[in-house]
Amino acid sequence: MADKVLAIVLAGGEGKRLMPLTTDRAKPAVPFGGMYRMVDFVLSNLANAGYLKIVVLTQYKSHSLDRHITQTWRMSTMLGNYVTPVPAQQRRGPWWFAGSADAIYQSFNLIYDEQPDHVIVFGADHIYRMDPRQMVEDHIASGAGVTVAGIRQPLSMADQFGVIEVGEDGRRIRAFREKPTDAVGLPDAPDQIYASMGNYVFTTKALLDAVERDAEDKTSKHDMGGSIIPMLVERGEANVYDFKDNEVPGSTDRDRGYWRDVGTLDSFYDAHMDLINVHPVFNLYNFDWPIYSQQPPYPPAKFVHQWGERVGRAVGSMVSPGAVISGSLVENSVVSPKVKVHSWAHVDGAVLMEGVEIGRHAVVRRAILDKNVFVPEGCEIGVDLEKDRQRYTVSDNGIVVIGKGQRVEP
Repeated sequence: MADKVLAIVLAGGEGKRLMPLTTDRAKPAVPFGGMYRMVDFVLSNLANAGYLKIVVLTQYKSHSLDRHITQTWRMSTMLGNYVTPVPAQQRRGPWWFAGSADAIYQSFNLIYDEQPDHVIVFGADHIYRMDPRQMVEDHIASGAGVTVAGIRQPLSMADQFGVIEVGEDGRRIRAFREKPTDAVGLPDAPDQIYASMGNYVFTTKALLDAVERDAEDKTSKHDMGGSIIPMLVERGEANVYDFKDNEVPGSTDRDRGYWRDVGTLDSFYDAHMDLINVHPVFNLYNFDWPIYSQQPPYPPAKFVHQWGERVGRAVGSMVSPGAVISGSLVENSVVSPKVKVHSWAHVDGAVLMEGVEIGRHAVVRRAILDKNVFVPEGCEIGVDLEKDRQRYTVSDNGIVVIGKGQRVEP
């Protein structure tokens, strides 16, 4: 009989570094790639792999996230499958989740109900494809208490990641350190390190024991990566899973092994730009391993007018259903549903979320515009960054970010 597996998705993140995109929503609920939300990527990976008992632990400004999961992610109840959001329930006392480990501690009832042999614990705010079955199989074969997914990164970048240091066998984790400046390279690649992807597979007994012990430690931060994994490393029960060994159906040499932590405005923007190359770094058009999401009944995108320079066109861009490009030019951009770009406007290198409207003769460059932002006629965004900084958020790399429904001054 196959081992029983329960998937827990940690989706309570506040996402402060993504402000203003997270002013009104949890980080996993932030729209991405025109048609999706961040949480759809981890849920699609789990669903494609056949793991169909999934709980999503939520906390911070979770309404839009809860609604999206409830309306979009419906499994066959006949087969006992489900994807369900679980908010903080204060089962252990009158307090909210104090960290990701505490979120699991307060949700032990979910594990007791299912009685799984193994528990997948994945984050909800990374952009990637992965077949979790291969990681689970590797975990079972190893006999470890926990297996941590690691992605190879240059040794010179070790101070930007949670670093997994392994023994001579290349599998057993001997240290788990946060952003070290003296990291040691891998046995088979001295110029590389393993960066933690925040994805774990636990033997159920090891998870319950470690989390319960952590709950008794009043000095702990109650964090999966900062508390639970180091505990199991110290006990010699932690192994690494090399992400480069994961073979996703339909992947190409160019997008194989892609994983991006979109924790900042610049990384969020860069991940969008990865989508729109002729040969994309991250390929949304892999139909062998689809990314699922809600598909509202919008009409196809429309491009209208062809008179002189008043030609509706989009080049090097992704345009979603319900969008209207009217006598304007859109370049190198991601256009979400129900966006309208009016005549003689020019959009270049932008992420336009649902319901954005760009007025006539307006210019938008290197910008992220959240839902329902209206750019008045003749307005310029991303042209004069000093002027933009006085009114909007501008990232370290000069990306102008305008929050949901924020008023744009002419």
